[in-house]
Amino acid sequence: MDAPSSSPKEENTVPESISTEPSFSIEQLVAQIVLHGVAAGKTVEIDGLGAFHPDPTRGLRFEPHSLPKVFIAHVQEDSAAASRIYDALETAGFTPWMDLRKLLPGQNWPRAIESAIETSDFFVACFSENSVNKWGGFQAEIRYALDCARRMPLDEIFIIPLRLNACRLPRSIQRELHQVDLFPDWNRGIRQVVAMIRGTAAKRRAAIRSMD
Repeated sequence: MDAPSSSPKEENTVPESISTEPSFSIEQLVAQIVLHGVAAGKTVEIDGLGAFHPDPTRGLRFEPHSLPKVFIAHVQEDSAAASRIYDALETAGFTPWMDLRKLLPGQNWPRAIESAIETSDFFVACFSENSVNKWGGFQAEIRYALDCARRMPLDEIFIIPLRLNACRLPRSIQRELHQVDLFPDWNRGIRQVVAMIRGTAAKRRAAIRSMD
């Protein structure tokens, strides 16, 4: 993701309806943020915990994280394609994470992104002619994901490189990781990604059950 265009002053603002008085605990402040977001008709997600959704009957509905969480890395120029990937993964029953859908106003976006990568089960990197030679947040996210992957078993699938067009992947990615092309057949590529995630998630669940 590229750095948000908002000014530092805007990044540190908190909605007026949310109190920042020192007497409030962290838990109370988080509760206010959740209620404020849900009241505005937005889904508020807390990494590692779950998501609070607006509900016309009960006011809000909480869904704990139980499905594979998939981080989607992209550059601003590929936001439309990344959104399509987000929708496809959500339809497939996963929990995708994308900056444009998940970051909140005033949130510390660099730390929020690192936390989202750390708590994700998979990292989908959208490579294209727009991103391969661009400096900035996308490259930083790739490096951070590679650092996270180094702490995993060697045969574990974490980073899934996607090519949006006929771009040249970085040599380190091309040499070590299997890529999926979303061209010329987008739907076929998405099916490959979904199958890869489902298969890996099933193996992880089986491994956990075998240790019980």
